[in-house]
Amino acid sequence: MSPATPTRLSPAATADDLEPDTPYVATINGIVEYGIFVDLNDNVSGLVHESNLEGTYAVGDQLAVELDRIRDNGDISFVPRRDIEIDDLDDDETHQPGAEAVFATAAGMDDLIGQAVETEGEVVQIKQTTGPTLFHLATGDGILVAAAFDGAGVRAYPEVDLGDIVRIDGEVQYYDGGTQLEASALEVLDGSRRADALEDIETRIDEAATPHDIDPLVDWDAMETMWDGLRDVAYRLRRAALTGRPIRVRHHADVDGICASVPLQLALERYVADIHGQTDASDYLVRRLPSKAPFYEMADATRDLNRALDDRDRHGQRLPLVVMLDNGSTAEDAPALETLTKYGLSIITIDHHFPDPEVVNEFIDAHVNPYLVDEDYRVTSGMLAVEVARMIDPDLSDEIEQLPAVAGTADRSEASAMEGYLDLAGGDEAWVQRMTEAVDYAAHWLRFNTGRHLIEDLLDVDCDDSLRHQQVVTLFSERARAEIDRQLDAAQQHLEHEVLDNGADLYTIDLDLYAHRHIYPAPGKTTTAIHDAQVAEGDGGPTITIGFGSDFAVLRSDGVRLDIPEIVTELTETVRGGGVSGGGHLVVGSIRFVGGRREEVLDKLISLLGDAPAKQ
Repeated sequence: MSPATPTRLSPAATADDLEPDTPYVATINGIVEYGIFVDLNDNVSGLVHESNLEGTYAVGDQLAVELDRIRDNGDISFVPRRDIEIDDLDDDETHQPGAEAVFATAAGMDDLIGQAVETEGEVVQIKQTTGPTLFHLATGDGILVAAAFDGAGVRAYPEVDLGDIVRIDGEVQYYDGGTQLEASALEVLDGSRRADALEDIETRIDEAATPHDIDPLVDWDAMETMWDGLRDVAYRLRRAALTGRPIRVRHHADVDGICASVPLQLALERYVADIHGQTDASDYLVRRLPSKAPFYEMADATRDLNRALDDRDRHGQRLPLVVMLDNGSTAEDAPALETLTKYGLSIITIDHHFPDPEVVNEFIDAHVNPYLVDEDYRVTSGMLAVEVARMIDPDLSDEIEQLPAVAGTADRSEASAMEGYLDLAGGDEAWVQRMTEAVDYAAHWLRFNTGRHLIEDLLDVDCDDSLRHQQVVTLFSERARAEIDRQLDAAQQHLEHEVLDNGADLYTIDLDLYAHRHIYPAPGKTTTAIHDAQVAEGDGGPTITIGFGSDFAVLRSDGVRLDIPEIVTELTETVRGGGVSGGGHLVVGSIRFVGGRREEVLDKLISLLGDAPAKQ
């Protein structure tokens, strides 16, 4: 007859859970003349009298024991089970009783307050407070916080690291607006126990991360071609949240970039709050970060990286997932993107600038861009990101359905879907135009600040006062128009005009000399305003406007089939030492160069513009 399999007592069990004639796994914690002291877990210890022992023992050795008696004073004595060799057993051969505790994951904790539970998960954050150590555990369907105490400000379970798969026993408590597990025992799993637990966690993550099945806001073939890519992005974002990974939403600080980032931030914050046991989790796990340039600059990348490393060291966080919105697609983005990947940060891009996938895709985990599916800039980043936000949190739909119209109006989308988007925004095209002007004006003065509450009021997102929305949009749009008119009054009389070989009217202006600098509107917006004014006064023929300075040129065009990325490539190859870079959309963009070669760059640029196909 084979010996009985010993029981590995649950960490949550007490002496009341001990049963007679049952072998338990014990660990020696002390040796005295009259016997050895053993632990069955942190709560149950006792003595094996020397009269029952044979051979030699050392602290840390394991042996099988049975309950002998529990005295009135609570002292426990055990007797050894010599027929069971602990060294021959592994964890899979031992039974771990619940000791009246139930197995639960993060999603079920709210219904178990006051109860003893067991759980398994991946450690995704370790935060030391002045009291307990807080272990953030990803169980696959959410994140729970387990508090372990080993003295005020003392790190509990110092052997535990980020990424460990652990088993925790404790009692569920309500704390600081959410549930928290008061840990009585924590064990790092290895071997087959770790593999089994990890498989269960991954199964739960895959199910929970699946995006909601929704229909696009507008029936549009272009959106359908990118739908699978958007669902993949939504899955990755939900998965990041479920695994406790911080998410940084880095976006171009123009109207389209803001219309892309605001709904995604809201959706992620609500999702993170829903799956975490603590109500303030989204405050530090989700951040929106504006970029002034239409590409990801090294200045932004180094700031983001430094902040991520600091959060890892100070708060025990994992390194973040970075979402690039309305930037992140071009060769100009590549150095900054590569910098993040050197530290293992993950990157997702949603953009509608003309991309360089051969250059950037090696640094990006997911890349959604209309040009990759034979569409173009008319599908704006805001239109795309709104749908991702809805896949994450469909209940947000009514609050953000006006944003694609604002984004499309700002980026002058001529997409067939604009009519449908405008209908969702209330059908008042003039008011949507005012919203774009107001957001653009605010973004200029906010610079690197998110201006969260102001921007949300301007966009009528999460805004509880419709009158305030109307008043602030009216105020900001009127100020924007007044300051643009002032700029035009100063600049237009200094325009130079010529007709190109393709018949297009070309207007040029030196913005360093003939426009106010460092105020609203910025050079790009100034060039746009000048261009619009010339188009309005013209006869409908093809028109190009160049606003230039000492080391830059901004291009706007109507009726001319430009390829600005190709123009930049041509300038780079032909103007030696020009230091040319830039990009944008096919008909709208900007170019930078070294000031000493400005004349050569502008002459070659104008020559290339004259070769571009134009409407006649």
